[in-house]
Amino acid sequence: MTRSQSTPDVRYMQQALSLAQRAQAQGEVPVGALVVLGDQVIGEGWNRPIASHDPTAHAEIIALRVAATAIQSYRLSGAVLYVTLEPCAMCIGAILNARIARVVFGAWDLRAGACGSVLDVPRETALNHRVDVFGGVCSEECGAILTQFFEARRARS
Repeated sequence: MTRSQSTPDVRYMQQALSLAQRAQAQGEVPVGALVVLGDQVIGEGWNRPIASHDPTAHAEIIALRVAATAIQSYRLSGAVLYVTLEPCAMCIGAILNARIARVVFGAWDLRAGACGSVLDVPRETALNHRVDVFGGVCSEECGAILTQFFEARRARS
């Protein structure tokens, strides 16, 4: 599930990191995501569950919603989702339903990751859609923003 870090993957992950910084500035867990179709970003999102009072307002879900609206279809076939943190079970479910072709993520989530860490939903043979998953792109940067966020939160408590 880890692959060499190609230039487009790194470039798009850097954009996702910028979105994670937006979440952090708003007091949210710093996760950012974007959906790319061809060479065009068609959806962006960052975590907003606290501000929106919505437990489903993860970066991936927001990016998928924006992308689907942009192309006027709930199917995002051929699209790539870039996200700074390994998707959780809810998010990978939405990714599969949207028919995303590929997921590229940064940091592994050893507590709630559903793409190989805790669960491995994309490899579940009973599901009717397959998505290629590549983890670890810019993992140090993606992990660092999360670590710093939670260290600062603990220091305030």
